[in-house]
Parts: sequence; C-alpha cells; structure tokens
Amino acid sequence: MNTQPYHIYQSILLHAHLPFVRHPEHPEFFEENWLFEAISECYIPLLRMLNQLEDKGIRGKLTLTLTPTLCSMLQDELLINRYSKRLDKIIELAQIESQKNTSEPALRKVREFYYQHLTELKHLFEEDFNRDLITEFSQLRDRERIEIIGCSATHALLALIDNRQVIRSQLETGINSYIDTFGAHPRGIWMPECAYTPLVSEVMREFGIEYSIVDSHGILHATPMPKYSVFAPVIDENGLVLFGRDPESSKQVWSAETGYPGDADYREFYRDFGWDGSQEEVGKYLISPDFRHDLGLKYYKITGKVPLQQKALYDPDAAWHKASIHAREFVDSRLQQGRRLQDECTSSIHLLSPYDAELFGHWWFEGPIFLENVLKYSNNTELELITPGDYLDLNRELQHVAVSTSSWGNNGYFETWLNGSNDWIYQELREAEESMTDLAERFVVQKPDKATLEALNQAGRELLLAQASDWAFILTTDTTTEYATNRVKEHLTNFHTLYSMITNNNLDQTFIAKLYTKNNIFPHLNYSVFC
Repeated sequence: MNTQPYHIYQSILLHAHLPFVRHPEHPEFFEENWLFEAISECYIPLLRMLNQLEDKGIRGKLTLTLTPTLCSMLQDELLINRYSKRLDKIIELAQIESQKNTSEPALRKVREFYYQHLTELKHLFEEDFNRDLITEFSQLRDRERIEIIGCSATHALLALIDNRQVIRSQLETGINSYIDTFGAHPRGIWMPECAYTPLVSEVMREFGIEYSIVDSHGILHATPMPKYSVFAPVIDENGLVLFGRDPESSKQVWSAETGYPGDADYREFYRDFGWDGSQEEVGKYLISPDFRHDLGLKYYKITGKVPLQQKALYDPDAAWHKASIHAREFVDSRLQQGRRLQDECTSSIHLLSPYDAELFGHWWFEGPIFLENVLKYSNNTELELITPGDYLDLNRELQHVAVSTSSWGNNGYFETWLNGSNDWIYQELREAEESMTDLAERFVVQKPDKATLEALNQAGRELLLAQASDWAFILTTDTTTEYATNRVKEHLTNFHTLYSMITNNNLDQTFIAKLYTKNNIFPHLNYSVFC
C-alpha cells in the first residue's frame, strides 16, 4: 500500500465562447441576446465572485477560455451600448414587477430579488467594471488569479479540416487575437469541441502551444495505455501536453439526470416572465411586440418532474444554501476520489474538470455561487485548485503516448457537427478554403494595392466566420436553424462575391466597406495567414 503523503490538484476550466453575432443593420436583433444574457448571468457574476474571493484572501485559481469571437464582442462599442440599454429595459420591468401588490410573500420576494440583483449588475458593469469586462479578466490574469487560454479564430472544428494551411489560418488568427487582447502568447489553447487529431496537434506545436484539452476517451484509448489514466497529463507524438477530462467530476455537474443543476431548489430555466406575462405587461420589453422570448425574470424553481405550469415559486435563499451544500459535497468527493486513486497513481493526482462557462449562471443560475464555495471549501485541504499551466510548472515527468482521435461531442467523435442535418456545409467550405488559399498564394507574390488588400482581408474574415462550429451544432440541435443556415450561406456568398471582384479586378469599394462595417472582427487580419 502506498503510504507516501498524497496531494490532489484540480483544474476547473470554464470554456467561455459565443459565436460572433453583430447586426448593426437592425436597431435590435434577437440573437444578440445570447451575448447580453451571458454578460448578465455568467461573466459579471464570475468577475464579482473572483474579485470578492481575492479581497478575502481565498486562494485557488480557475482557468478560462475567452474565445476571440467573444472577446471581440465584449470590446465592441455597438454591442456594449446595446447591452446597457437592454439591461436598463429589464431593470425597468423588474422594478414595475417588484412594486405590484400580491398576497403571496414568496412571489413578492422573488420579484424584489430580481430588481435588486439586476440593479447591482448594472452598478458593477457601469461603475466597478467601467463597461470593460476584458480588462477585468486581464487584470485577474495579471494578478495570477486565473489563467486564460486561447482558441482558434472562430471556434472552427479543426479536426474536420484536412488542409494544413487552413488549420494554420484559424490558429494563427486566434493566437494573434489573444496577443492583441491580453498582450502575451497563450501557453494553452482550447481545441474547439475538444476535437483532437494528430494534424491539429502538430500545427498547434508549430505555433509554440504547450498544452490543450481532450475528452477522457482520447487519453484512455491512447497507445500505449497511459499508466495514470486521465489523472495525469500525457505528451503526444508532437510534444503537445494533453490534459484529459475527469469523468467523475464532470458527471457530478454535467449529468442531466444526476448533476447538481437539476436540483429541485434551483431556478427553472425554461419558465420565464417573457412567456408568462400578458402582452400588456411584457410587450414593451420584447424585441418585437409579436415575438415572445425570455426576458430573464424566472420566478419558478425546478421543483421536480412536473409540467412548467405546476412549478413552485423560486426561493433565492434556499437555492443559495443548496449551492453551498453541493459545493461542500463536490470538494469532499474530490478528496475521496484522490484517496481512492492514491494506490493506483502517484503521490500527486491531477483532475481536469472542463465545463462550458455559460453553464455557470446562465443555464445554472446558482453556478457562480457553487464555484465560489468550491474555492472557499477547498482552502486548507489536500485539494489544491491550480491551472494546467501551474501543473506543468511542477515539472512532473509525463508519459509519451499516441492520443486517440476524439471530441467531447455525442458518442465521442464528430457526429454532432457532421451528420445529415449539416453535412452540406463542408463541401461548400472546402471549395471556399481552396479558393482563399489560391488567392493568398497569388497575391503574396503580386503585392496587392490598398483596395485589393482590403478585399482580400475581408474575404478572409468572411471565410473564418463561415467556419464556426456553432452553425453546424445549431443545425444538429434544431434550435435557431434558420439563423444558422443563413449565417453560413451569407458569409460564403460574401466570400464568393469578393473572390469574383478580386479575380476580375472589379472592386466595389462601397460594398467592401459595408461588409467590414458589419463583420468587423479581426481588424488586424492579413490575408497572408492563408498561405
């Protein structure tokens, strides 16, 4: 029996990503709410929590991905102004709701809670954070409270791209965006959808990336079988360090059946005042009076497996208390897990727990409270919350293996993003990718004039935006399918129009300028990344 003192390291990684959605051509646009909801329900609460813990001297670090598309939107003046106005409208509605007479104390309590909560968010956003969440995250990074890792440019599923140079263009643009945003080169990169292939790894190493994340079966199916399973990172054939997802800690949070977010006391996501309220009550606050949607005022708790209309009223105090209980249980589970693994592994065990950041606060409203308590309860225990970069700095000896092709999607490979609902995307993308690389190779020799340079760069932006994995995912999940289809087709149409203009030397500079006004991501992009 191993009697050496053991130590448990855990890295909680929050993958914060949203597709680039920006529509200046409309005064309001429904899909921009994806960003606005995430700011209010996830990003501001996370920043508040991390700052408060730092003020209290609580140790423990988190790792975040802040993808280039998300960073671009969080720094976009148009979107930030729209968010502020949208928040003002919801606060106005919450105030009206809080002043309504009711004989139900529980309903009065939850209405007053929302008004106070949203008012505090507004103060944090405008006053404490000066509307600049990226600087807040960057300062936490500089103070070594978090590690921020990079991502490819638009979260393209790199594993489904067989052209090395096209993979390079996504990674180089993503890394350059990280440097522009945070003033440093990322040590690690989140492979979109944790989709690993040896080619993707090889290209990442060409850019000096030290590590990335794979799902557990990518490690468990490696050759030779890793000695320490997923409880220590491995090095692949290209020299890339790979951390495998720990199934146990993931299931405790992710599982739809047994995961914490499904507890009866937590807020019910799918019942919202935007649907429950009368037209007179909510019409003014909808994007369009005849289009119902969520407004963020959710008055009911999960309750159990009952119809939405039978849900019980939400009690924030009870939910906060339950989040504290679950956090204690989560920490205790990691300690017990470490003790079980001590004989199988080494005196030092590493658990990698990656989640979508938007789970914490958006889908699971109490998620930031849970995380806050996990960080607090892990203090002064054998569980140390560190980042993957911190773990590499411990200079542990790592095993060399050939990691298996894998992703964290359904059934572990790529069928979520490649199936009968979305397979049409890839042939069209491949044709555009070949055209873009041909253009880039031609003009890197010819040296384009200023107008042609702008057209080439915009063609690159349109292609990158069309490649986002989000569109294929939305088609699989059958949610906003019309929007996803239109986005792919619109970007590819824009690309082909630009391609025709460039090859025929017939540039419409008004059209090109209009495209950049709308799709203004990656202002420093140079078409040469495609060759």
